[in-house]
Amino acid sequence: MNLYALARPALRFISAEQAHTLAIKVLKRGLVPGASKPDDPVLATRLWGIAFPNPVGLAAGFDKNCEAVDPLLKLGFGFVEAGTVTPRPQPGNPRPRLFRLDEDEAVINRFGFNSEGLVPFVYRLGRRKAGGARGIVGANVGKNKESEDAVGDYTAGVSATCRLADYLVCNISSPNTPGLRALQARGEMADLLAHVLAVRNASIPEAADRPPLLVKVAPDLDDTGLADVAQVAIETGVDGIIMGNTTLSRPATLRSPWKGEAGGLSGRPLMALSTERLAALYRLTGGRVPLVGVGGIASGADAYAKIRAGASLVQLYSALVFHGPGLVGRIKADLAGRLRADGFTRLADAVGVDAR
Repeated sequence: MNLYALARPALRFISAEQAHTLAIKVLKRGLVPGASKPDDPVLATRLWGIAFPNPVGLAAGFDKNCEAVDPLLKLGFGFVEAGTVTPRPQPGNPRPRLFRLDEDEAVINRFGFNSEGLVPFVYRLGRRKAGGARGIVGANVGKNKESEDAVGDYTAGVSATCRLADYLVCNISSPNTPGLRALQARGEMADLLAHVLAVRNASIPEAADRPPLLVKVAPDLDDTGLADVAQVAIETGVDGIIMGNTTLSRPATLRSPWKGEAGGLSGRPLMALSTERLAALYRLTGGRVPLVGVGGIASGADAYAKIRAGASLVQLYSALVFHGPGLVGRIKADLAGRLRADGFTRLADAVGVDAR
């Protein structure tokens, strides 16, 4: 039995948010062992000029303030996404705001972009880069709850992090900041992306040195909304799309007594919806815009399904709550086996084979 399996019953005696805070502290102190095996070469992939050792990343939301990215990379993730960070510090929504749905292997959160703000986030990114740390780290930026200038908030985030992060993400799909998802509408999204791309490009004149900029959208988009996202992505030249964020929907299969809590649902129940939306987005973009698949991944089979549906990279978060850090290695080993069993010698060759 692994250490996480031994510790998990005790963790149930503290709140979900307290357990999350404890996990960050444990990671910062180096008390979690790193990956024991090197990545199978079949998992390596190159995207945006970046060599990813494997396609399995940690989604934004776990390390909101960029406190533990290097210990997280040591767990075996191919990349880690820090944030969502807002320009100014904000406490987020009142507690309790994080709920474990144990019976469903799901989580509901209504954090509301709780953030220390850009100043400490950028300091930690800068200290890491100055120290020559290795590993791929993304910066996920958002807007402050009370801000009336969404474009200004996102451009501030991109301007502050673009020289320090390996890639950037504009999160316009959290359901817990009022009005945020309205930025997914065609006109609003086009305007926002035009501004943040311009700021990134002006900050880093040499195109080859610019980090890719992605936009994170919700799995709750209908067909029209998804088509708008695809069209705007192609027209603006944004570098990629993350599909998706948490969902406001509540599948009838949920059994937990916490299922009625307000907020975004993530974890196993999100797998089917997010994968279907991912495949639809791959078809709408004709495979021209790289996609990152998120939502419900808890096994190598899940990761492989996302890749076959159109994802060049995948991310997970909620499954760690139920399966612990050893899950990362198990997913990678199973994914490598599935790729080889189907005759793939390169991960990139499997991308979108079920969505064409």
